[in-house]
Amino acid sequence: LSGMPSDALLFLSSKRKSILVPWDLTMAKVMATADSVIPFNNFNRQTEKALREIASSLNLAPAAKVEVSRRTPYPVFLTYKKELKGLTVVCRKHGIDARVEHGRAIKDADEIARYRTIAGITNELIDLLEENVRSGLLKTETDVALFIEAEGRKRGCEGTGFGTLAAGPQRSFGIHAFPPYTAGAFATQGLSILDFGLQYEGYTSDVTLTFAREPLSDLQETMLSLVQKAHDLAISTIKKGVKAISVGAAVDDFFRDAGKTMPHNLGHGIGLEAHEAPSLRNRDDNTWILAPGMIFTDEPGLYDEAAGGCRLEDDILLSNSGVEVLTKARIIRL
Repeated sequence: LSGMPSDALLFLSSKRKSILVPWDLTMAKVMATADSVIPFNNFNRQTEKALREIASSLNLAPAAKVEVSRRTPYPVFLTYKKELKGLTVVCRKHGIDARVEHGRAIKDADEIARYRTIAGITNELIDLLEENVRSGLLKTETDVALFIEAEGRKRGCEGTGFGTLAAGPQRSFGIHAFPPYTAGAFATQGLSILDFGLQYEGYTSDVTLTFAREPLSDLQETMLSLVQKAHDLAISTIKKGVKAISVGAAVDDFFRDAGKTMPHNLGHGIGLEAHEAPSLRNRDDNTWILAPGMIFTDEPGLYDEAAGGCRLEDDILLSNSGVEVLTKARIIRL
């Protein structure tokens, strides 16, 4: 919300004033935006002291509400209540977090421009990865993961948006391989999964490629075909005003008709974090409605203990003119 990339407290008043209390004042001066910036040192680096003194400086009326994030641990919430005597401290499931979540889900023009840049870099790396795997230069899961880190930084990225998941045929049965990558072989016979994202100006991409090296079994061929069709089905279903749950349901129904089950949600929003709103999950509590400005993933996948796994994930922008697939993830046949 402020552009501060490291630890800080942020206070927002109903009078549209923002107060940032950063641990690293120099970083805040260069990168953050707020109406007031007060060093954390001024409060002896104590959150409770900062909360008490800033609340006092705002001249809040008696019993005024002070809302804290729903992520606040209960013992900390009790401490805040003790420090803010005479004020009403509120912590709600659908309070300030929901407002922030919605604001982050709808990207503005500057954020979309960043995403076009990061998608371009991600697509460059996808092409390079295919080229270097085909040539034999990238042989192991570690080779692939470190290649992504190095090449992303060469192109101005801060690093990866999350821990790269590189799983060769012996480990691709897991939705998220554990450990994320090893010194084991990658893209040998069978199905290998590569899930990665690049962080650029705080925002992350998120794509998944499947490398399929022949010969493949009938089951593996079926999995590849179904995942590609599910990926395309989701794109055709995404439209302004559509319920997000219905996109996930369409893919789940498609797999069910084929006698398969996808063990995870179809997709999720991306932004300052790798997993944000909206979700494309097929669950009754998913009330999101797709709207222009949203950027989210489309990532159907199927997994089998013996055959391995296949997932195909792209980053999707929904604009007033329709669906734009920002990334160029694919199933790579070797």
